[in-house]
Amino acid sequence: MTPPTVLDIYRARLRLQRHLTPTPLRESSSLGTAAGRRVLLKLESLNLTHSFKVRGAFNALLRLIETHPQPSSRPRVVTASAGNHGRAMAYAAETLGIQLVVFAPTTAPKAKTEAIRRHGATLHLASDYDAAEQQARTFAGDHGGVFISPYNHPDVIAGAGTIGLEIVEACPDAGTIVVPLGGGGLASGIGLAIRAVSPQARILGVEAEASTPFTASLARGAITTINAQPTLADGLAGNLEPGSITFPLVQQLVDGVMTVSERALIGAMRRMAADEHLMVEGSSAVAIAAIESGRIAGAAGPVVAIVSGANIDLETFLTAVASAGS
Repeated sequence: MTPPTVLDIYRARLRLQRHLTPTPLRESSSLGTAAGRRVLLKLESLNLTHSFKVRGAFNALLRLIETHPQPSSRPRVVTASAGNHGRAMAYAAETLGIQLVVFAPTTAPKAKTEAIRRHGATLHLASDYDAAEQQARTFAGDHGGVFISPYNHPDVIAGAGTIGLEIVEACPDAGTIVVPLGGGGLASGIGLAIRAVSPQARILGVEAEASTPFTASLARGAITTINAQPTLADGLAGNLEPGSITFPLVQQLVDGVMTVSERALIGAMRRMAADEHLMVEGSSAVAIAAIESGRIAGAAGPVVAIVSGANIDLETFLTAVASAGS
């Protein structure tokens, strides 16, 4: 599989212009005080389907249409998802008239799985994300479908990379971009864009302590299997698939990777609700928690936190933020 280039990201932006608008880049005085420098929030949680995943979903399906211009020739698309990618793919597939099958873990929030069904996709549930991905690949092979990974796919990565272009255009002097790190598609896409158009900026990836495939793999120098534990950052949990193109991309493009605890990300969710009036999911909160920790140093210029999504069940959110105040 050939990794995308910055040219692919610019092409993705042209495709997405008909379907998506740029998301806001908003200053947070509260986080700025905590960090001792300007902090800007890239609010992907305000995107269609309430996560950044809609960018990669639309780009991948629009590319599929380009290569299969006749509707009768288009294969059924199959994907695996912790929830956000599946919801985004279901919305894009409904909009574009493409058949979609999604495999997701039973632990995926109802806010995500119910939306997948609402947009007309077929949903199958598996025991965890790793099982969902394996079953999706098997299903695609057995039924002549096309598998589109939520992170290990050039068009998905290129779609995510359009976030990097928007950041630099809105804030050319951005010093550090803080990116939630799960399968690495978001960090890879943003990294490709930032390195091409704003090479002085640093890129920092953040994992939840409960699931650290990149921390383990980067330390070993090869993709390493971990035992992922339950986490509120459910969208980041799970292993990297063998041979994922995101691993070498993160190696090359990301300046550092740090982890945050469950307690820290719950505190970050509470801060975002109290100070910014934003409900964010745990996967988004890791970037906020990293800034709150005071461990981000280095390049001058504002810090940009990617607020990657808001798809969390209301009961789970309320329980989490209440526990942070106790």
